[in-house]
Amino acid sequence: MNQVICWLLTSSPFVEYRTRLDILAQEDMETSVISARKAMLEHPMVLDLIKEVTNWPGSLLVSHKSAGHNLHKLVFLADIGLNKNDPGMQELISQIMDHQDADGPFEMLTNIPTHFGGTGEDVWSWALCDAPSILYALVKFGLADDPRVKKGIEFLAGLVRENGFPCAGSTKLGTFRGPGRKSDPCPYANLIMVKLLAAIPQFYNSQICHQAAESLLHCWAERQTFHPYIFYMGNDFCKLKAPLVWFDIIHVSFVLSQLAWLKDDPRLAEMKAIIAQKADAEGRYTPESIWTAWKGWDFGQKKTPSPYLTYLATKILAD
Repeated sequence: MNQVICWLLTSSPFVEYRTRLDILAQEDMETSVISARKAMLEHPMVLDLIKEVTNWPGSLLVSHKSAGHNLHKLVFLADIGLNKNDPGMQELISQIMDHQDADGPFEMLTNIPTHFGGTGEDVWSWALCDAPSILYALVKFGLADDPRVKKGIEFLAGLVRENGFPCAGSTKLGTFRGPGRKSDPCPYANLIMVKLLAAIPQFYNSQICHQAAESLLHCWAERQTFHPYIFYMGNDFCKLKAPLVWFDIIHVSFVLSQLAWLKDDPRLAEMKAIIAQKADAEGRYTPESIWTAWKGWDFGQKKTPSPYLTYLATKILAD
């Protein structure tokens, strides 16, 4: 473990920063943490990412699996620890908040073809596979107490059902919904809703968060036969991948492992065991699948160990 930690601390500044906070449990005001954060904010790739996302929302959101879309870049910036006071962030936050649905969720620019039940036109709208991610980013940026953010969270939380969160979206999307039965939960919606709720003390141990987490774990337990909205938890799901974009074992395990009340859950333990066995002799992890939109990052290749992926896996197994 010490060898891995030393490796992480000498890699990219954003990996060092997260490692110091999340694995070594160092305080924000420690000199080494401040230094790592400063280096992160000055890193050319992070600066480029901020510049790209400030052009919000960028391109039309045509698929929630589009890893290079500003939506996922926004979440990555939140994941590594940017906040509302960092350069460029106020401009970005202002652009996001310019588009809030009357019900509360913040909107994305989308276009759903008529043959899928949409209007066929570019429209600002929200779906339960994007709205939680925007709110999560705003919460992590330090806006959890903003009335507009609170309104969005309360509305989305109210959509929960006994078996978790369904496929849901704005009326502006027409009759569109994902390919599944209305009564089924949407695994991805539950994943990013748990991620959002776990970041808010008020909701962390709520019944709503428990229901959404249980929905994910039920999908894992019944993965041989239960594939709601065509989400599978088979071989592709189990390939190690970063950053946290879609529905895969690292993303699901990273989110669920933050919930202390799941520490002894055997289903989560099974996922962790699969991850653990993929470490090399030095405890490092190499991506088994990549998002080509992130090919310039350490996790955007499959040939050598990735510091960021190793940080994610190490934190999952330590929690």
